[in-house]
Amino acid sequence: MQTLLDTPHCQLTLYRYPRQSQETLQAWDAADEYLINTLAESPLEQAGPVIIMNDGFGALAAYLYPHSPCSVTDSYISERATLANLAENGLDAGGITLQDALAPLPDAPALVVIKVSKYQALLEQQLLALRAVVTPATRVIAAGKAKDIHTSTLKLFEKYLGPTRTSLAWKKARLIHCEPQAERPALAHPFPTVWPLEGTDMLIHNHANVFSRTSLDIGARFMLDNLPIHSARKVIDLGCGNGVLGLSLLAKDSEVEVTFIDESYMAVASAQLNVEHNLPDALPRARFMVNNCLDGVAVGSADRILCNPPFHQLQAITDHIAWQMFSDAHRVLPQGGELWIVGNRHLDYHNKLKRLFANAQVVASNSKFVILKAIKR
Repeated sequence: MQTLLDTPHCQLTLYRYPRQSQETLQAWDAADEYLINTLAESPLEQAGPVIIMNDGFGALAAYLYPHSPCSVTDSYISERATLANLAENGLDAGGITLQDALAPLPDAPALVVIKVSKYQALLEQQLLALRAVVTPATRVIAAGKAKDIHTSTLKLFEKYLGPTRTSLAWKKARLIHCEPQAERPALAHPFPTVWPLEGTDMLIHNHANVFSRTSLDIGARFMLDNLPIHSARKVIDLGCGNGVLGLSLLAKDSEVEVTFIDESYMAVASAQLNVEHNLPDALPRARFMVNNCLDGVAVGSADRILCNPPFHQLQAITDHIAWQMFSDAHRVLPQGGELWIVGNRHLDYHNKLKRLFANAQVVASNSKFVILKAIKR
């Protein structure tokens, strides 16, 4: 694995987070290099805040460090990666501002640099937020994989900010240049989306970057159909997303306590909004935590952990997050505690659980998903 980002304009040592002993993926991509080369060849001339959006592992924050940038992300893991990689390169974390994607942006930025997410809703939410603070003097430049930049992507920039053009592809990456207009008519804000949870009178709220924003995803539906009730007092909804699993437990069991944990700020905010809106009386039994899996969670904090593990990090397919979730669950659960997971049948979670727990039981399965239970002996 290459750890040195070596361009004509900078040399940075960068690692993915959390660091793996046999990592096969690097902590930057061609879009980062394209942005760095372009910014170096056309330096920032005017004064004003510098905003970075969706910096995966801190490459852009480290390069733009002399400008005291504000780095905006929805990912707690990306935040931790940025801090770790700043330290790796001898840069003080006090030189930048880290903030989540729902926090207000600095006014009148001189430069906005965006790594384009493949999730169009997140980009739309971020362009709406930028719309309120950019000026005609703001330089807006975005980059992403060429395959993820479509005509619809450019139309979003034009709809919310102003005239937009794209560059030639380089190493399968492409740039977007946008010129914010002074006159921008008012537009309705589509986030969070709200939809009814079938079979209940509850309304589910989803911020822009939360999976399955307009309906119940089929994996969660399958887990809801097989959710154990009244047999655990402390439950963690790990990788909670909009919190629909934990919300359903709170609704059906008046004594259970649920901790909602996700590495996405928008996910945890959505889960909290859903409890506040649908079950305000249950708020004393609910906790909300943005975290990297179960970092720092004490042993015995839960007697059951529910989990629908992701199998990607940013745009890379990987199983290390699922493995960390399972390992952390094994550490946190007391003897007799249970880990319940739902996942696609082909992901082979059964064998992973048997390696950790020495047991794994199929609770339910269908043509696409399997629900597994492992007990800490």
